[in-house]
Amino acid sequence: MAPLKFEDAMARLETIVAELEKGDLPLDESMKIFEEGIRLSKTCLKMLDDAERRVEVLIQDTDGKKRLRAFTTDDDEADESSPSA
Repeated sequence: MAPLKFEDAMARLETIVAELEKGDLPLDESMKIFEEGIRLSKTCLKMLDDAERRVEVLIQDTDGKKRLRAFTTDDDEADESSPSA
């Protein structure tokens, strides 16, 4: 079975929330999808935590210390260094 993608898990969570907000499901079905939602929520949080750790590793300096700095893309840096027309 293929691992669950973050975007797929979030889409399913949105569906679950919408179904629960309608309020027209029987209690046992509501509990079943609520439990699924809790599992998906925990999975998403773990995925986000893992991604954050990977980013932290990538931004470590050569001495192993992490430095906080604003996130920029190459396009942002190019825009800042290019003269305005």
